[in-house]
Amino acid sequence: MRFPDDLAYTAEHEWVRVAGASARVGITDHAQDALGDVVFVQLPEIGVTFASGDVVAEIESTKSVSAIYAPLAGVVCAANHALADTPELVNTDPYGAGWIFELAIADTAETTALLDASAYQALLE
Repeated sequence: MRFPDDLAYTAEHEWVRVAGASARVGITDHAQDALGDVVFVQLPEIGVTFASGDVVAEIESTKSVSAIYAPLAGVVCAANHALADTPELVNTDPYGAGWIFELAIADTAETTALLDASAYQALLE
């Protein structure tokens, strides 16, 4: 499994790519592997505001349904609509084409609470 160093992570197995005041979010390689074959992704609506820790989306696999949480407070500014037709992108490219949504971050200071790659790997051990 891979955990890119340029991403931040949550204990709930989301990855976060922060770029200024926005953040792209997906699930980690570990999470997609545990889920198995992803068959459906319920995306959040654009413009909806979430607090850190709120359920933003859901992923359904052949094994289970899992919640995706907001890693930071903010407003959803984009959703990966390609997942409607090809939800398996979450499995095949979790850190690229399998991203789920983007947030306009309410408070960039919250990013300091995210884990780096080594801390996330330690969490898994």
